[in-house]
Amino acid sequence: MLQRKPLIWFIIIAFAISWPLFLAPLLLQNLEPATRLIATQGLWALAMWGPGIAALITTLIITKLPFKTLRLNTLGPKRYYLWAWLLPPVLVTLSGLLTIIIRTGQIDTEFTFMQKQMDLTGTHLPVSTGTLVLIQIVQALLLGPLINVVFAMGEELGWRGFLLPRLLPLGQWKALIFSGIIWGVWHAPAIAQGHNYPDHPILGIMLMTVFCVLLGIIIGWMYLNTRSPWVAALAHGSINAWAGLPYLFLKPDFDTALGGTLTSVPGWAVMGLFIGWLVLTKRLPVQVQEEA
Repeated sequence: MLQRKPLIWFIIIAFAISWPLFLAPLLLQNLEPATRLIATQGLWALAMWGPGIAALITTLIITKLPFKTLRLNTLGPKRYYLWAWLLPPVLVTLSGLLTIIIRTGQIDTEFTFMQKQMDLTGTHLPVSTGTLVLIQIVQALLLGPLINVVFAMGEELGWRGFLLPRLLPLGQWKALIFSGIIWGVWHAPAIAQGHNYPDHPILGIMLMTVFCVLLGIIIGWMYLNTRSPWVAALAHGSINAWAGLPYLFLKPDFDTALGGTLTSVPGWAVMGLFIGWLVLTKRLPVQVQEEA
């Protein structure tokens, strides 16, 4: 049976912690652009732990359940960690390729975006821009997912470790979709400031919610097969490591809603096709006990 009280408390606490941190950069308008960028990234990284802290508080204080119910001591089948590590670069790459195919973005062999970012931060290194792009790709593949787990766990302990299991009494599909919607709305203050969709700060909230539902289904599939927040955190960390890579290969004038990363319409199509494959091969819904 669905227990509403823990769900309500979790959502209130998660939003109460994260939203002020998301909104804090609005008070930093007078800072130099590079300094403001760094400060914003730091504040938003801290905001990622809002859902995790909410999961801990709700579990230990509101429901008075033991810490082990969050299943941080569980790993599950190891093959899903390969999915978590390697599926994101495949999805992101396909999203970028589809963007070029449907011409909502143009390939940029000059790596203009990377050069602009270096100019913004005042970075000047004794290597070519192309070499830096190659380093970014290698780092995203080998180190990025592990480094990003530190903050990705802050979200995934909440969204998949706490919220998804407690929505399962509604049915697996409803649980996956509703948890994705909540995840998307949670991003609203950052999106309204131009994150992910700088040309669509208001419409972007809806676009981000669609993205979170689709990605939430994929990460949820991994979680339900392992019942471990670690696989979800690794997948989330890998997504974050690869998320910006298409920007490096596209001319900077493209509309981020219509092309580029997984948050764009081509990204939705790629994720939708993968979810369709999961359904057709009977991998989804997952054949597990659907109780929190």
